[in-house]
Amino acid sequence: MTTIADQDREVILGVDTHRDVNVASVIDGQGRVQGTTSVATTPAGNVELERWARTFGTVVAAGIEGTGSYGAGLARHLAAAGIEVIEVNRPNRQHRRRHGKSDPTDAEAAARAVLSGEATAEPKSHVGIVESIRVLRVARSSALKARTQIANQIRDLILTAPEPLRDQLRGLSTPQRVVRCARLRPSTGPDPTAATGRALRHLARRHLALSVELDDLDRDLGQLVATAAPRLLTQRGVGPDVAAKLLVAAGDNPHRLTNEAAFAALCGASPVPASSGKIQRHRLNRGGDRQANNALWTVAMVRLSCDPETRAYADRRTKQGRSRRDTTRCLKRYIARQLFPLLIADIQDANALT
Repeated sequence: MTTIADQDREVILGVDTHRDVNVASVIDGQGRVQGTTSVATTPAGNVELERWARTFGTVVAAGIEGTGSYGAGLARHLAAAGIEVIEVNRPNRQHRRRHGKSDPTDAEAAARAVLSGEATAEPKSHVGIVESIRVLRVARSSALKARTQIANQIRDLILTAPEPLRDQLRGLSTPQRVVRCARLRPSTGPDPTAATGRALRHLARRHLALSVELDDLDRDLGQLVATAAPRLLTQRGVGPDVAAKLLVAAGDNPHRLTNEAAFAALCGASPVPASSGKIQRHRLNRGGDRQANNALWTVAMVRLSCDPETRAYADRRTKQGRSRRDTTRCLKRYIARQLFPLLIADIQDANALT
């Protein structure tokens, strides 16, 4: 039976999240396991898990795996309940090989990562305008990928089509192919020429429908980004797509990023030491959010093509013996430093409006 003294103790909750069931473990300040349970991944299950954890004492923090996927709902519930939520990475693979793997073990490992201070990252809140931009970008990405695939299929079908049909469509650009194929009126017979014409017409009409969908998504995203990032959009090389990628990387709660160095590391633009012996150098950071890294690269390429100051910097670095890759890395780090305060101010203003 839980006593008043037990309720005054400080405990830490660890959760291993799944699609249907969340497995949780509670440890005290000395790392002793107090209990383990599993609940359904439903609003009622989240309430049950919170109440269960509080029976062991005051829950000072909760370490959760997958706060951006299976654990998103639980993370929002616990944060609303006043419990500090910490994002926990997957346990070390070497540790798993030595000690085995199970859901209760992973939940306990999540709690211990919080207790030891190994896990400190606050998860994204997913509750503001940046989350709206993220989900629309998911829809846009899939539509763009599908349209590209269809364009490639049209090209390949034309390449292998019977000669009468191939002669009509060869040598055209992709937009011209799509329009011409959408207007085809093939017969309904079993002839390969007719069947190929019907296939091309279906693909072309699907391509046109996806183009309309992409136009709608671009219009919607453009309005949201203009509202969320007016300062970013004034910078050279920053368009709606670049601004959206940086916003999504930062999230709706930008206080997670303590300084511009943390933002550069998040974007994979921070220098990584690669020195050995007499060679002192840094290399590209291959970690971080690759979409945000691509956004910084895009800004760097635009400025290298049209900004005199950036060109002069690149020329100076080249004369110093720097490679093109090293120069681009330095540029991305500078751009991250320049855009960080604007990004934070934009998100804070956007949150104040919602």
